[in-house]
Amino acid sequence: MTKLYRRGYPVAILVGIEQDHAALWQIFSQVAKQQQNVPINGPRTDQKAAYLFYETIVNALRPTFKEGVKSIIIASPSKTNYAQEFLNHVKAHHSWLFQGANKATFNLIVGSASSPTQVAVLTKTDAFKQLISQTTAEETENLLEIFEKRLSQTDNLVRFSLEEAENLILYQQPEGKPQAEYLLLTTNYLKGIRQKNRLHRLIQIAQNKGIKTRVIDSDSAPGKRLTQFGGIVCLAKIV
Repeated sequence: MTKLYRRGYPVAILVGIEQDHAALWQIFSQVAKQQQNVPINGPRTDQKAAYLFYETIVNALRPTFKEGVKSIIIASPSKTNYAQEFLNHVKAHHSWLFQGANKATFNLIVGSASSPTQVAVLTKTDAFKQLISQTTAEETENLLEIFEKRLSQTDNLVRFSLEEAENLILYQQPEGKPQAEYLLLTTNYLKGIRQKNRLHRLIQIAQNKGIKTRVIDSDSAPGKRLTQFGGIVCLAKIV
């Protein structure tokens, strides 16, 4: 639980692409944490080496997609097109990341993100902060679409309180009944709740079970919409 407090909540993934490797970083609301380095095995001009390099990056991103973090910022040094080349590969070979419930948001920024010092400098720039806001806003709009769609269905796929979320997440649900898929809460709900240990325990268990957990800015349009329902929502699906 203490790690959750120190880092804050997950915001995005930063992929820093250099000539011979890529560095992946988890961007939390308080800190950036290095995830892993991905080397390129061969020259960039080797199409096979480049293909395998990009595929390895995508595979490294999959666990965070499953956790519900689908805001991706791709950085590469000035006067290079490494970031655009990777994005072109994703668009060509992973169309599933641009449609339906799997939809992710990708944005590009100029800069190096290979070392902790470089990431610290980059994340403090106004351009990066603006891009984070833009990217996460696009992602939360996608989540709001899912919320509104399930809200209109008649299968009781939306729960609106901490207690209802706990009942859905903590306890095994019978086959054919709604199963928790997303836990969404606003920044104001996270900040204002008195039972913080209880909430963070639920978040941790949800993440351990593969339930996608996202904290949404209360001042955003999706955040204001969730605030109308108390600031915490658990979305379910029937599998």
